[in-house]
Order: sequence, then C-alpha cells, then structure tokens
Amino acid sequence: MQRNHAPLLDVHLKTNGNSMSLGKVKGRKPRWAVRASEMSKKTFNPVRAIVDSMKVEPNPKKAMISLSLGDPTVFGNLPTNDEVTRAVKEVLDSGRYNGYAPSVGYQSCREAVAAYYNCPEAPLEAQDIILTSGCSQAIELALAVLANPGQNILVPRPGFSLYKTLALSMGIEVKLYNLLPEKSWEIDLKHLESLVDEKTACLIVNNPSNPCGSVFSKSHLQKILAVASRQCIPILADEIYGDMVFADCKYEPIATLSTNVPILSCGGLAKRWLVPGWRMGWILIHDRRDIFGNEIRDGLLRLSQRILGPCTIVQGALERILHQTPPEFYHNTLSILKSNADLCYAALSAIPGLQPVRPAGAMYLMVEIEMEHFPEFENDVEFTERLISEQSVFCLPATCFEYPNFFRVVITVPEEMILEACSRIQEFCEMHYQGAEGAQDLECDK
Repeated sequence: MQRNHAPLLDVHLKTNGNSMSLGKVKGRKPRWAVRASEMSKKTFNPVRAIVDSMKVEPNPKKAMISLSLGDPTVFGNLPTNDEVTRAVKEVLDSGRYNGYAPSVGYQSCREAVAAYYNCPEAPLEAQDIILTSGCSQAIELALAVLANPGQNILVPRPGFSLYKTLALSMGIEVKLYNLLPEKSWEIDLKHLESLVDEKTACLIVNNPSNPCGSVFSKSHLQKILAVASRQCIPILADEIYGDMVFADCKYEPIATLSTNVPILSCGGLAKRWLVPGWRMGWILIHDRRDIFGNEIRDGLLRLSQRILGPCTIVQGALERILHQTPPEFYHNTLSILKSNADLCYAALSAIPGLQPVRPAGAMYLMVEIEMEHFPEFENDVEFTERLISEQSVFCLPATCFEYPNFFRVVITVPEEMILEACSRIQEFCEMHYQGAEGAQDLECDK
C-alpha cells in the first residue's frame, strides 16, 4: 500500500554569513492562526455583560443620576484627606520611590500594615503581609494560591461579581451559598455547609458586604468559623470595607475570632481612604496553627512576582497614610454615608412595591422589587432599564450579583441627588404599580 507523505523541506539558517542546516522538517503552508486563549474565553464579568446589554437611553428631559458605580470619588463630595494627599506629594517630590520594589512590597511598608492591623487576638508581622495592586489583585492572588482548576470555592449570593469572574477564568467552579435578606443578609449556614465536598478549596466571606451593606455580628462570624473549622476549609476574607460601619454597629475582623482556621484577609486603601484609583491593597496572612505553612506563603511570593508589586509611590506614603490620617476624617465619611443610607432607606420604604433592606455599613443598600405588583416587567433588569429611560436613574439590577428581583443603590452620591433619585423612583413606581386585582387583570390580558 502506498502512503502519501507531506513534502520535506531542507531548512537552512544563515548566521554571520555561514549557512546552518536544521535538517529535514515537515513542510506546511504558513498561515495566520491567532486565537484568543482559553483563559480569556472563560473570563466573564456578569456586571459588564448585563449593563452592556441594556440598550436604553435616559430621558433627555431629566439629568442622569447614576446610583450604580461603587466609586466614592465620582461626584467629588467625598475627597480623601489632605494628609493622605500630602503624603503622596512628598514621596513623589523626594524621588526615592521611582524604582522597582520587592514584588511583595517594601519591607518598611509591610511593617506599617502589620503594625496597623496587629492586635493580641490576631498578631501580625511584616512577613504576614503581601502588598498588591488593589484589593482585587489581593483576591486574585489568594484564589490562585488556594485553589486548583477543577476545585470549587464557596461564594456568597448576592455577592461581588469579581469572585466568579476570577474563579471561572482559572477553571475553578463556583458554588453559591445564600444570604438571607430577612436576617439582614446573614449567611444561611445550613445551605453553606451542604455545599462543601472533597473538592472545596476555600470559603469567601465578604464583611462588610458589597452589594448588601450588611455587617455580620460577632456571634454570626463565630458560627461561620465553626463551619470552616468543622470542614477544614480556609477562609478568604474580603474585608475591603473593614471599619466602614455605622455608629450603631461594630466591625469584627474575622481573624480576631479564631485561632485555628487559616485566613487570608484582603483589604486596601480604596474605600476607607477614598482612593480606589491608587491601586494599593494587601493580604494579611493569619495562620497561627501553621496550617498554611511555608507552602502558601511561598506560593503567594511566586504569584506576586508576575507583576512585580503595586505602585511604589503609594507604598512610600503608606506608613503616613495609615498612621497619620486624622480620626475625624473616617468619622465624617461614615456620618455622610449613614445620613444618606437613612434618607434612602426611609424614602424607599414608603414606596409601594419596594422593600429596602436597612444597611449597617459599606456604601450600598439592596432593594427588593415586589415583582407581582409590577407585572409589565419580566424581571429586575427590565425594571431598571425602564427606570433609566423614564426617570434617568441608574441602579444596578441585582441579577448582576446572582440575586434577581432586587436592585442595588450606591449611597456615596451627594444628599440632594439621593433625594432627587428617590423622588423619581417613587414617581416611577406609582406610575407602574398594580395592586393585587390590577396585577391579575394584566396577567389575564397577556
């Protein structure tokens, strides 16, 4: 039997005028075949996907009010403190921080973070700190060091969409555990524990919460830790909103409540210091039983070397930012957020068909839409689309957070805009609200 063979080519390279044969290789006709990587194809941001699909124009007769973006700097009403700005200016003028830093951050800066968060219940040293390019990179590194492709992680629903975006891009399965709106968004602990299996790599706990604005009590955190301890699952604690709680509430860093559960706590300057664009975050390694051991620490070091650490200018200012920002700055920020939260909660509570859940911290509150009273809308996405087109108010549909028939309100906007937005939402709901009989009639007409 005669076989067909691909033609063989004798390939030569010329180096310094000398011809060098590479021998016979199978020939092929060169052609372009550039394809996106599997990782890029698996990277999916549900917020962007939903928002970009909302092909809707605001009402041209009304100025747009956006209550959708979790960036406290947008409207200029929440500037950072002058001490923070001066610290960065002086570092920049010094010319001492223009070069590369160690990938995990300057030693002095790691010491500053350790000193800021160190406490008897959860002691920290410089070696326990990894500096990162924002809290989002801290979360990415923590996920990458704890989970392999094919394993799964436990993620809150509703929850910050980045957890799923990062995990799926790494080939990690996401299992969603429920938060309970009727219990101020506490975790459904039975549901959480039912999701654990032999492939579970870590539990993500976000406290205070985006998108809920909830703050877990000490006793609830202890119950979460009991599940993690029983199941031998490490915790990735997203605590970027740590200490951003209202006066009638207390924030408890989860690591202060456990001596045996290993925890990677992720935080940064973005929210509390109101500088999200400065991209300065950190991982605090809490491992008093040496369960992580050197392997996780070495893994974080290696992973940090992929981008060689965060901005050196901000690193140079970090000690001063952490230790010299005046307490009244934090107090004033929280006073504004609390006042806006109270105004928004009171106004939306009075609107038929809406059920806001009172927040206790962070920068958000969630609002339930009683969809049976708005039968002309299929879901929260349609509801919020029409809110834009009719009233020029943009709230994120909570489908973005895996929680349909709610929407999220950002409370960092100026007070007058909060009041105007709530007034427009009321007008919108009064226009479309159907009582029990009206809703039934509309259903019959469909």
